[in-house]
Amino acid sequence: MPAHCQQSPVLAGSAALAALGALVLYVREPSCYGKYTGSLAAAPHLPAGAAWFLQELPSLALPVAMLARQSRALLGPPATVLLGLFCAHYFHRTLVYPFLMRGRPFPVAVLFRGFVFCTGNGLLQGYYLTYCTEYPADWYTDIRFILGVCLFVLGMGINIHSDYLLRQLRKPGEVIYKIPQGGLFTYVSGANFLGEIIEWIGYALATWSLPALAFAFFSLCFLGLRAFHHHRFYLKIFEDYPKFRKALIPFIF
Repeated sequence: MPAHCQQSPVLAGSAALAALGALVLYVREPSCYGKYTGSLAAAPHLPAGAAWFLQELPSLALPVAMLARQSRALLGPPATVLLGLFCAHYFHRTLVYPFLMRGRPFPVAVLFRGFVFCTGNGLLQGYYLTYCTEYPADWYTDIRFILGVCLFVLGMGINIHSDYLLRQLRKPGEVIYKIPQGGLFTYVSGANFLGEIIEWIGYALATWSLPALAFAFFSLCFLGLRAFHHHRFYLKIFEDYPKFRKALIPFIF
């Protein structure tokens, strides 16, 4: 590990991510936005697109700032390329997705928690790849890098396509719920969540790092729980909901 890397914050941040994931599973309640606003229904809200933009912005801006301070080319060392993948995900989530979404107003309290999380995770992932790791020259041909990047690209494609299918369910102004159809929604209720989980598993494999592994674990816990609650919600309100469809993993769960 390079001498200028401070290992303690990296270990502490990774442990915090893993602990947050475990806490999410322990609480077993989805985050209070969208159809689960619940007790925050009367709290201050922002339009969904604006809230999502503000929440996700640190996960894009902080790593991009770290990349900009490096003298190396974007297609140079593996660490730079891997951080570029992280930025590519959050470029879409920050500068594309919020302007396409048609979600419900977003509680400011949840926005604040999300902003703090994205700030911490953006710093952790960016700092580790910028200052704490040096990959061998042949990392681009390592099976971990190749398979990890393939999984990342596959997961991002599934996530974007699934979000597109969800947007097509409603016409502008509609607020009713409909059964998602097409793509991986044929097999699972949380196809968009499955795509993002695959992304971060691929990212953890390609980076072969503790911070990325901790983030993948958190994503599995947070998004997996949300997929479970979505599935239960659909089964409750739609009598004709496909009985063979699972929550997150086709044919299994």
